[in-house]
Amino acid sequence: MRYFAGASVLDFSPSLLFHCRELGALGRRLVMTSVNSHSRSRESGGSDDGIITVEEWRRWGPVSPFPSAVKQIVDDLKVLECKLNSPIEFGGNGGKLQGPFGAFEDKKHRATYEALDDPEKKFRFFSARQVACRLLGSRGYLCQKCWLAMEDCMCADVKPFGLWKKIRFWLYMHPRDFLRQNNTGKLLWQIFGVQSATLCIFGIAEDEEMMWNEFKRAGRSQVCCLYPNQNSELTLSVEKAFGNSTSENPGSNMADEDKTLHFILLDGTWNNSAAMLKRLKDHAKLVWGDEELPCISLATGASAMHKLRPQPSWDRTCTAAAAIGLLSELSLLPQLSSYGLDKQADALEEALVILLDSLTGRRLRMGRSITRKVRNTISIC
Repeated sequence: MRYFAGASVLDFSPSLLFHCRELGALGRRLVMTSVNSHSRSRESGGSDDGIITVEEWRRWGPVSPFPSAVKQIVDDLKVLECKLNSPIEFGGNGGKLQGPFGAFEDKKHRATYEALDDPEKKFRFFSARQVACRLLGSRGYLCQKCWLAMEDCMCADVKPFGLWKKIRFWLYMHPRDFLRQNNTGKLLWQIFGVQSATLCIFGIAEDEEMMWNEFKRAGRSQVCCLYPNQNSELTLSVEKAFGNSTSENPGSNMADEDKTLHFILLDGTWNNSAAMLKRLKDHAKLVWGDEELPCISLATGASAMHKLRPQPSWDRTCTAAAAIGLLSELSLLPQLSSYGLDKQADALEEALVILLDSLTGRRLRMGRSITRKVRNTISIC
């Protein structure tokens, strides 16, 4: 399937229109031929004043300001579209840039990447470009709430449910998993709301700054990461971490009215999750010194999504199932049994089944297999 970016020259900011005017007849011709595509941009929340507005950005799930690095890349792509007189076109496996524009842009962005001498700048450029391309390619094609193709939208079937106020989830998502249709992390803010389950994209400065500001306010004792099989003294079971109210372990006093426990869920492939965890731990040391970021390991089995995406091993599961497992295990602790955590887990599991049904229906309709072979890069999103 191929689809276009859905944003027209009419969506350009004044600075971008200046670049198009410099192109003379080409710029005018693009303006005249862009009217039909303009409506798709408006349907996705686009504005005459800019290509992607803050409102459109937040409709996809984030609560952060629109990232400056992403905006710059979007602007550059649209200027390049004017210069080449070739539309931004996405398609094929992974929805990559296609056609003459894609070939030229691929060389251009690789040269830009290689010219960066700082690994951190390279990493942030990679993340921003992934997000920018996914935003443009998904306009008018994916539902902004459930990230499914419009014809498969499941929003009408999903029922929001309140999360206990002393818990906040952070979906630390790899940029390659942003706007993926089979991502399950998105279900958390669909069900619990963006203030209870907040998206943070790996490598996006505004997102990471927002998340770490919250962690600094909460303190190290109120932050932990869900990650299995960590050979560390700070990898704890739910029972060990929260079962003893006199323990010095993270979150041991979860019922404290003045504190919220922040759980980080890594949302990416298992291969990518190692780099994501390392970045979290490295930053934690900068903030809190030599003390490591505590990790929680769950006794989670296979989730419904194993039918579509088998995991590398049985202790590894999709992001939504990890959250379900955590809530279920916490609900078994006597001091937390009265907060309805089991019902919150059930609400999330119901949404996971709805997502599975939607994805299965689409595969069957397209004549594709509803199962996949196990691969080491299977997504945990």
